[in-house]
Amino acid sequence: MLDGHLMKYRSLLASICVFALIGAAQAAEIKVMSPVALKLVFERIGPEFEQSTGNKLVVSWGESGGIKADIEKGTPFDIAILTAAFVDDLIKQDKLDGSSTAPIARSGIGIAIRKGASKPDVSTTDAFKRTLLDAKSIGFVEHSASSRYLSRLLERLGIQDALKDKLKPLSGPASKFVATGDPEIAITQIAAIQPSEGVELAGPLPPDVQLYTEFVAAASPNSAPAVSALLKALTSSTATSILKEAGLEPPV
Repeated sequence: MLDGHLMKYRSLLASICVFALIGAAQAAEIKVMSPVALKLVFERIGPEFEQSTGNKLVVSWGESGGIKADIEKGTPFDIAILTAAFVDDLIKQDKLDGSSTAPIARSGIGIAIRKGASKPDVSTTDAFKRTLLDAKSIGFVEHSASSRYLSRLLERLGIQDALKDKLKPLSGPASKFVATGDPEIAITQIAAIQPSEGVELAGPLPPDVQLYTEFVAAASPNSAPAVSALLKALTSSTATSILKEAGLEPPV
């Protein structure tokens, strides 16, 4: 009798171990490289995705230029989210799977200020120009879409020389530095301002000088099969509804 119960217990334990091994084999660790602008989206959809699929997301944050450089150096990843132009370039290099591309969102550029500071006027191009000339220091994130646009913008406004001593390149998220008051303001992605503590959005760039950055996701040619489920989650109606809260807009 005891031997019979013992055999049943051993059989049940063996079954549990088999199912656990099957689950472990099916689960995957998905390495994602993403701009900080999409952090809120991942914070919202990530836990549900992990729970429903059994897969684990490992997200590294950076700017599109830095992500592209890491991919070109051979950094392992499963999904990368970058600007559309960088995605096209990496597809040509066979470092991204061209058949897997999925437009995720677009982001405009805004002015970040320390929370509680007096909001400068950026409602028109002339007002925006005066705000830049009056600012004590102006930050911008190195290797970002907004920094690549900045020099062209200042040249277009005719104030590049007047601001050269005020411009301050930042090695990390602009919000981290602006929250301390140094620099006084920063030109960066709106989506990198909205969810950050200690800073607030003074306003978007005026329409006639605004630049929208299109973010596109694509898989590595050697990515795990599970990445298709994540790409679907990133383009789902749930993800789309989070974009506005994150300071982003749906892709056009």
